[in-house]
Amino acid sequence: MQQYTRVGSVRCDWMLVRWHEQHVKEISLVRTHSTGVMSGPRVVVFPSVAELGSTLAQLVSSRAEKALSTGESFSLGLSGGSLVSILSKELPAVPGLDCSRWLMGFCDERLVPFSDPESTYGLYKNQLFEKINIPEDRILAIDPSLPVQECADDYAGKLSKAFNTEHIPVFDMLLLGMGPDGHTCSLFPDHPLLQESRRTVAPISDSPKPPPQRVTMTLPTVNAARCVVFVSTGGSKAPVLKQLLEGGEGPALPASLVTPRRGELFWLVDEPAAASLSSRVERPGPGAKL
Repeated sequence: MQQYTRVGSVRCDWMLVRWHEQHVKEISLVRTHSTGVMSGPRVVVFPSVAELGSTLAQLVSSRAEKALSTGESFSLGLSGGSLVSILSKELPAVPGLDCSRWLMGFCDERLVPFSDPESTYGLYKNQLFEKINIPEDRILAIDPSLPVQECADDYAGKLSKAFNTEHIPVFDMLLLGMGPDGHTCSLFPDHPLLQESRRTVAPISDSPKPPPQRVTMTLPTVNAARCVVFVSTGGSKAPVLKQLLEGGEGPALPASLVTPRRGELFWLVDEPAAASLSSRVERPGPGAKL
């Protein structure tokens, strides 16, 4: 006899679900009974980082157009790592790009001066912001002169003011990376911040990856976004990507706890990162748009 599990109004015949604080930790595969259409994360594999970057820039641009067609601004959360160079190369190349009504923030930031090479804001300022027409007052950055707790509170206040809310700010899009240990933002495996449910932004003083002091969005803020896009490249990510997307032993990794409540979730990866995956993925042709 075939067994079914009901999720909302959709009847599903197979799924893997782990729970964490009454939220879904990981859904690796969902197949609807009636149509066979895949839902959940879209895993999109590209032959190279160059092709990934071009598609990412088009995805950001298309979501910006969609948001601006119905609202006053498009809010985008940035992360560091390889995303800096990818976006700095590909985003300014989008024809007719107009960022004058964009609002940019940071998913996490290291508590260092902006002139420090470890500063995510500093990297974007030097490599991207000077190439696009985004007003300086529409870039939400931390105040690195403050102690880490005050810095987190100050940044949370900036988000509240910019989004005109005392509740969780809802970004149109967040761009995230993932470390080989499965961390995302500055949310690390087995860290108490994974349990944070009240703050929108939190301080961390004991990051296992230097520098130790950082400010990060919490999981409630990340999961409130309308669209979350992970970018993961390189063969070093292959084992953890397989664990995240196809399941594995041990506690859920931070990146697997990113499950937007009412939004889209993309994983954009290159072939080396996807080398160990056995589940269905998308491989779009050249110039394809998501």
